[in-house]
Amino acid sequence: MIEITKPQKDYELLDSGDGLKLERYGKFVLSRPDPQVLWKKKLPEEIWNDADAIFVKGTEKSSWKIKKEVPEKWEIEIGGLNFEIYLSKFKHVGIFPEQLSNWLWMQDLIKKADRPIKVLNLFGYTGGASIACLKAGAEVVHVDASKTSIEHAKMNAEISGLSEKPIRWILDDAHDFVKREIRRGNKYDGIIMDPPAFGRGPKGEIWKIEESFLPLVDDAKKILSDNPLFFLINGYASGYSPIAYEENLSELKKIGGEISSGELTIEEKDSSRLLPAGIFARWENKL
Repeated sequence: MIEITKPQKDYELLDSGDGLKLERYGKFVLSRPDPQVLWKKKLPEEIWNDADAIFVKGTEKSSWKIKKEVPEKWEIEIGGLNFEIYLSKFKHVGIFPEQLSNWLWMQDLIKKADRPIKVLNLFGYTGGASIACLKAGAEVVHVDASKTSIEHAKMNAEISGLSEKPIRWILDDAHDFVKREIRRGNKYDGIIMDPPAFGRGPKGEIWKIEESFLPLVDDAKKILSDNPLFFLINGYASGYSPIAYEENLSELKKIGGEISSGELTIEEKDSSRLLPAGIFARWENKL
């Protein structure tokens, strides 16, 4: 499958090429590196040079070059959710627009379930998936190892008008939390994970996807409820095929339902060109 995020009111991929992407977030245009861009730009260089902020990659230090008056933070809306955008020192801006199709998929399942749904979001970052599920009516547990990311996620929930909804914010190592949930006997109807290729927990725990991924997935399956609704795995910088993630969900077919996998992409404005932006595998219960 190829899932496509098309241009939105507050977000557009204006152009891409030569290892860069040019995006509009609300009123501001940003230029950032992207390793997936192995083709040439379509727009003239003067349009690229007119971006409000350009992330410049250096040999020793990388930073944003602010060409116009860009605020420290500003708000945009995507998929009916509100997000606070900011220029991080790692080129990220606090949101991954390619995840929109996953958010809509989960929201549809939660609404159609017509019963209380409890969701666990591991490596939850700034809360896009958590807030999407929360808005659809689910109870959510959001886990991330970064206090800064959790604070941004809380802000996104607040500006989306969802801060009073049932969500718990957990600062923890993802696998350590899952192990404790097994011991406590807690269960979830939906599980989301977006593991990095490498990372550290809040206490310095080392995450290497080639070593840590399989044990986490195996333990996460142990906390699925007796009537689970979905299981979603995302990947970006790991270098794996979506088929590899799909194989890890194959045993869930004994419950019923179906598995799909593929690429997440972003469509350029005024173009049919798609920017590859990650992979996914997801299981949904059809019962």
